[in-house]
Amino acid sequence: MTDITSSAKAEDLTIKPNVHKRAVKIYSRYERFWHWSQAVLIFILAISGFNLHGTLNFVPFPLAVMVHTYAAIALLILWLFTTFWNFTTGQWRHYLPQNKGLFAVIKFYAIGIITGAPHPYSKTLNRKQNALQSLAYLTFMVIIGPALWLSGIAYLLYGLWSEIANGQQIFTLVAFVHTAAAFAMITFVVIHVYMTTTGKTVFHYIHTMITGYERIELTPAEEAYLEEQQPEMLKNPDE
Repeated sequence: MTDITSSAKAEDLTIKPNVHKRAVKIYSRYERFWHWSQAVLIFILAISGFNLHGTLNFVPFPLAVMVHTYAAIALLILWLFTTFWNFTTGQWRHYLPQNKGLFAVIKFYAIGIITGAPHPYSKTLNRKQNALQSLAYLTFMVIIGPALWLSGIAYLLYGLWSEIANGQQIFTLVAFVHTAAAFAMITFVVIHVYMTTTGKTVFHYIHTMITGYERIELTPAEEAYLEEQQPEMLKNPDE
């Protein structure tokens, strides 16, 4: 999808007046599978993790360990495959942070959303996320995710390095990093869920992530390209 607008690269989607809004499938089937599978696995990891810490007591400790371990392995495989998918399809470009519009979006979420101001950002084929979303997702994928992966793997392989010098101190550090990263992920998820309620309706963004379709601005060149080359990405205006 990153090559769709190759015939209109010289055009600035954010300022040109000659645009037309159409319902476009901006989230592929795999993106939606990745999103919802990740959500389920994170939920399972959070519940089983709190069970391991003794905060909750839903299931016996050995079962919580098994569930947490298998869910973690499944999530790690999902992340690895998704990272490969993002780079091979060019979708990684949507997550590159940018300064343009960042403070306008922050101001909107801090004040504008309360006063009823219009959202300062509109999605395009070239950019699904606004500047703040890109920064948040990049932090999630580059800092929070790797911290969980590395500390989690160290946890799983503790039996292999438990006898090394200062092993107990290292284990304490691993436990701290893993717990801190887990709470950071939970915080990210809570904020993310809240943000899904800030659309045109409470369930607007959830509906978008289920169907894949979102109304975005298209230039005449982009609309013509999609109608000719990828008509399945466009929803009929009458639907």
